[in-house]
Amino acid sequence: MNFEAVTYPEWGLHVRILGGFISVLWVLEIADTLLLRGWLNRFGILPRRWIGLRGILLAPLLHGNLRHLSMNTVPLVVLGWLILVRSTEVFVVVTAVVWLLGGAGVWLFAGSKSNHIGASGLVFGYLGFLLTNGYVEQSPVAIATATLVGLLYGSTLWGVLPLRRGVSWQGHLLGVLTGGLCAYYLPQIQEWINELTRV
Repeated sequence: MNFEAVTYPEWGLHVRILGGFISVLWVLEIADTLLLRGWLNRFGILPRRWIGLRGILLAPLLHGNLRHLSMNTVPLVVLGWLILVRSTEVFVVVTAVVWLLGGAGVWLFAGSKSNHIGASGLVFGYLGFLLTNGYVEQSPVAIATATLVGLLYGSTLWGVLPLRRGVSWQGHLLGVLTGGLCAYYLPQIQEWINELTRV
């Protein structure tokens, strides 16, 4: 992860990517809160129900209320940017894997009568990737980044345990696991994507 190699156009791209994503989240939640009165929340992940499969794609875009979204916004920006600094491609890969595989895992294993929404699975996925990447990559910058992330957000790992009612601990746990797997298997994932794009 080479901070010096990031040029100003890349910084601008990072701002557009993260800023655009966060803007979409806030526009959706403000509209849902003020106009739709939470109607969008029904599009979350409904485990093992066919209609709940749509939630794999939609759930990270939806939040229970503005407070829920505000709690996810800062870690999304901080952790997402730390991955973007490494590589825009890596950010896209980690986001896609955590979003899709983590969501599929929630659909398969979470409680049958639950509804899972929110971007916290992505937050935990980014956290899992950055912590694991420090161990896998073993470069000074990767280790320093993992240490910083651990100091800032390590305590949130308690969120993978079923300690609070109404919190998707399954989404948190699967986010950490899929993010960690991304760090371990990143070269293979990138090679597989490259093979697909050549077809």
